[in-house]
Amino acid sequence: MKKSFITCVVFMMTTICAYAGGLLTNTNQHAAFNRMMSREASIGIDGVYYNPAGVAFMADGHHLAINWQLAYQTRDIENDYMLFTNNVNNAITPRTFKGKALAPVIPSFQYAYNKNRWSLQANFALTGGGGKCTFDNGLGSFEKIVAETAMGACQLAGGIDQVGAAVGQAMGLPIPSRFFSSDAAFGTDGKYSYDSYMHGRQYYFGLSVGAAYRVSDNFSAFAGVRGVYATCNYYGYVRDIKVGAMPLYQVLDPSKPNAANIELSCDQSGLGFTPILAVDYKTGKWNFAAKYEFKTRMRLKNKAVNYAPSIGNLADNLRTAYIQAGVPEAAADAILGNEHVTAAMGQLKSQFDQKLDAAIGEYEDGKKIAGDIPAYLTIGAGYKPIDALRINVGFHWFDDKHATSYNDRQKLLKRGTLEWNAGAEYDVCKKLTVSAGWQNTNYGISDEYMEDRSFVVSSNSVAGGAVVHLTDKMHLNVAYFHTFYQHKKVEEKVQLTADKSLSYSSDFTRNNNVFALGLDIDF
Repeated sequence: MKKSFITCVVFMMTTICAYAGGLLTNTNQHAAFNRMMSREASIGIDGVYYNPAGVAFMADGHHLAINWQLAYQTRDIENDYMLFTNNVNNAITPRTFKGKALAPVIPSFQYAYNKNRWSLQANFALTGGGGKCTFDNGLGSFEKIVAETAMGACQLAGGIDQVGAAVGQAMGLPIPSRFFSSDAAFGTDGKYSYDSYMHGRQYYFGLSVGAAYRVSDNFSAFAGVRGVYATCNYYGYVRDIKVGAMPLYQVLDPSKPNAANIELSCDQSGLGFTPILAVDYKTGKWNFAAKYEFKTRMRLKNKAVNYAPSIGNLADNLRTAYIQAGVPEAAADAILGNEHVTAAMGQLKSQFDQKLDAAIGEYEDGKKIAGDIPAYLTIGAGYKPIDALRINVGFHWFDDKHATSYNDRQKLLKRGTLEWNAGAEYDVCKKLTVSAGWQNTNYGISDEYMEDRSFVVSSNSVAGGAVVHLTDKMHLNVAYFHTFYQHKKVEEKVQLTADKSLSYSSDFTRNNNVFALGLDIDF
């Protein structure tokens, strides 16, 4: 019982991670990226995000891009834990927990007005998040806690029964040696059942404005700022926990069937600003570009309505159960007043309160939580061997180690995220351009950082698509990319008792598909 509330933290920390990019950064902000992956050194309206300095080399006039993306992602976590075999409804280990994240509408808009050497630019996009992830059956960490709670409850019941039998013998009372540990109550095997669900939704809306200046025919520079508004919601529950034949609420508050339920609903919102600098240099058939986005300081304010059980009345409820079964009050008081039982109860409550504060503290109503977006560096090079063919390569670095998160969790990372990409596009004819690309994302994740409520794994993405040149001033981008994720396996040792430990292993992976359409207009 001492751990049952810890489940709540799982609900609150589950996030919708970026579909492409770093831990909390979406880099797929134009359909051109989805069809080519490497756009850091390209000259086009999508450069308002990828290469803002390079946009200054576009023709004078207005340039507008309107983009729509659909992303679908699954998250699979295979957990192997011997206690899962105590689940009376699904006694199988290893067990796979699947989450589904769907973002049917991911919009973005880029705009630039070029006049002489100046380029005034604006970009609106989802810089992070963009959908909802749902685990219909909760997570392995949910069940792990319920399973351990069931085992702990049985051990506690057995300890109380042992004292009860000794008191009964001393007082000449027929107190059963298996009262709370009988098959009609908690039992001795740690059998359990429960109902669980969770979902998380996260949107980081970004609006950037800035200006680029063409210093010479070969060199341009850009400065701008992005405002980021975050809005998130997390909801989940663990309900109807039963240990053996005993509904857990009956020993917490028998008058309330929901007394052992955990239900959380938390909204978070926050505002941050990102300064941006960029440069672009052209020479012959080559183009080189770089961009640096400073760290975005984000503080998310909670607005929460949370419900959690309390074990403060556990001893009184156990005493009442004895009396209702015909045990004299004096005997019940003697059992629950035993120094070993009292010490166990005190330790139970102390540990429960500490875990409660650690879990719910981050999501208390009105509290502000650190959730920085990391600084971000991009470098790109483009080469045009012939007029119809353009080849790009690029590099990204996300400074995740210095983006503050709650309890400085970022310190568990080995390093920031590194990305490499390459892409090419070819003009088949005047009306059609085809393209393809690849990107490798390598996260600096340690085993300690991995948790099923919010995880990422390194990956390779491949992309393909085309541009249909509808007119000289209207161009339709059609694109698709798929991400092949690696597996990340971790294992921990769970010390159930002083002389018994078990292994809890996790195998994390994902699957990701993104479709995109975009219309570029010059006028």
